[in-house]
Amino acid sequence: MTNSEEQPLSKKEFERCAAISKTEMERLECFAALLCEWQQRMNLVSTSSLKDLWRRHMLDSVQLKNFIRDTDKTILDLGSGAGFPGIVLGILASAPVHLVESHGRKCAFLHEVARKTEANVVIHNARVENLEPFPADVITARALAPLDKLLGYSEPFLAENSRCLFLKGLKSEQELTESRKKWTMIVTEAKSLSDASGVILTIERIFRRHV
Repeated sequence: MTNSEEQPLSKKEFERCAAISKTEMERLECFAALLCEWQQRMNLVSTSSLKDLWRRHMLDSVQLKNFIRDTDKTILDLGSGAGFPGIVLGILASAPVHLVESHGRKCAFLHEVARKTEANVVIHNARVENLEPFPADVITARALAPLDKLLGYSEPFLAENSRCLFLKGLKSEQELTESRKKWTMIVTEAKSLSDASGVILTIERIFRRHV
């Protein structure tokens, strides 16, 4: 069955797949309600994707919690947009999540969601290239840029044991091939729970090649 033929994931089905607490679910429901409310005033996500909100956005983000370790102290989400996966991880993870978003109105939305859901986040209204670097244990990104660019954005924030968690689609192998021309890295792939054609790339030991 292709994504276009799939029935939208219900809240109950999502809750079962996500294996989260009742409190966490309530906070995600609050997030979803705010997203739908603000979407009427500004373009936060594609309107068509809201028909399958719990799969396309929530489950896609929640699945990353399985890759977050108890020892992780800082998470950095690049190009946070409407808060996926950053706000979701800020609700579920114990470590603070730094959201980087250059669009002022989207940052206003993120602040409102963070306030009402009590998400553990720090919001930076800036381009990632202009953000003062700090070491991050985990760096996430979703639908932001090709892999080579994501690695470049991540480079200033990489510490010895940092790892990147990037949600990618059909072009993941092509992007990996291109990126390996400029970078050495250890890559682990996992199938996406929300998209049959999607993968989660865990990337570690990232170094720029010097030609």
